[in-house]
Amino acid sequence: MPDPHDPPLRKIIHIDMDAFFASVEQRDNPALRGRPVAVGGSSRRGVVAAASYEARTSGVRSAMPSVTALRRCPDLLFVKPRFDVYQQVSRQIRAIFARHTDLIEPLSLDEAYLDVSINKHAIASATQIAQMIRADIARETGLTASAGVSYNKFIAKLASDQNKPDGLCVIRPEQGPAFVAALPIKRFHGVGPRTAEKMAGLGIVTGADLADKTEQWLLAHFGSWGSYLHGAARGIDHRPVRPDRIRKSIGGERTYGEDIWTESGLRDALESIADIVWERVERNEAQGRTVTLKARYADFQTITRARSLGQPVPDRAAFGQIGRALVDQILPLQNGIRLLGLTLSGLSSAEEEEEADLRQPELPFS
Repeated sequence: MPDPHDPPLRKIIHIDMDAFFASVEQRDNPALRGRPVAVGGSSRRGVVAAASYEARTSGVRSAMPSVTALRRCPDLLFVKPRFDVYQQVSRQIRAIFARHTDLIEPLSLDEAYLDVSINKHAIASATQIAQMIRADIARETGLTASAGVSYNKFIAKLASDQNKPDGLCVIRPEQGPAFVAALPIKRFHGVGPRTAEKMAGLGIVTGADLADKTEQWLLAHFGSWGSYLHGAARGIDHRPVRPDRIRKSIGGERTYGEDIWTESGLRDALESIADIVWERVERNEAQGRTVTLKARYADFQTITRARSLGQPVPDRAAFGQIGRALVDQILPLQNGIRLLGLTLSGLSSAEEEEEADLRQPELPFS
C-alpha cells in the first residue's frame, strides 16, 4: 500500500533524440545517409562529438579519439560540427514540447524531461502524448526521437534508452521495481565507469544487487548519494521536473593540433578560452564562484586545478586573473599540453544571488 506521506505519482516523459548531431548531418546531406558518420575533427588530435548508429555498430562512441574511431571503422566519414544548426533544431523541438506542458527540464540540446501529469490538452495518457510528440518531431524536423514514459524521472530516462533508436518504452508504477532490478548497474544514470567498477568490487552488478543493500550501508560507502541510490534501486525517485533548472557549469575547452610546450603559448591559449567562456557566461546572465582549469598532457594524463571564491566572479578581468593563477600551478611544463579547458561553476542567476545576499553575510573577496 502506498505511503500516504509520499508525493503523488507523476506522469513523466523523457525525450532523447537519436544520435542527434549525426542525424542532423545525415538529414541535411543525403550522401551521408546509411553510412557511418562521426561529427568532430578527423585530425590526429580530433575527438568524436557524436556518432551515427551505422558508426556505433563498429564500436565508435562520442568522446573517443578520432584515430581510435578510424581504427574501429575505416570507412568512417567525419563531418565538422555545426552547433548553430543543432541549436536551431533544438529550439524547434522545445517548441513542440511546449504545446503540451510548461514543465520542461532540458538536460542538453537533445534531451529533456516533461511532466505531463497536468497538460495543456487534458490528455489522460502520457503514452499518447509521447506518441504525439515523437510524430511531430519526425514530421517537422525529419529526425527521430526515443521516449521513456514512467512515474518518475529516474525510470523515464532509463526507459528512453530501452528501445533506441526511434523507440518508445512505458514503465508503469507496478513494473518499476522489477524493471530496475533487472538492469546492469552501469545503466543507472550517474553511475560512470569508475563508480561501476567500485560497485562491482562491492558485489553490486545489477539493480537487484543494489536493492539488497541497506540505506546505512550505501551511505557509508557512497556518502549522501547513498540515499538516492537506495530509493532508485526500488524504483523510487521523488525529484520534480524543474523548468527553471540552472546549469551547474559553463565552460569551454580546445584540443590542439600541436602540443603546447611553452609558457607563453599556454598563457595565450588560456586567454582565448577565457574570452569564449566569459561570453557564454554573459549570454546566460549567470554568476559563479568556482573557476576550474583542465589540462590534458600529450600522454593523455588529465589534471584539474580549481579555486572557489566567497562571492561570484565579478567580471572577465577577475575570471582571467584566476585562470592565470591556476596556470601558474602547472608551470613549468614537464610535458606538452594537448587540451586546455576553463570552467565557471557554482552557477546561479543574478536574481538568486541578490536573494542569497539577504540570507547570509557577505564573505571577503579572496
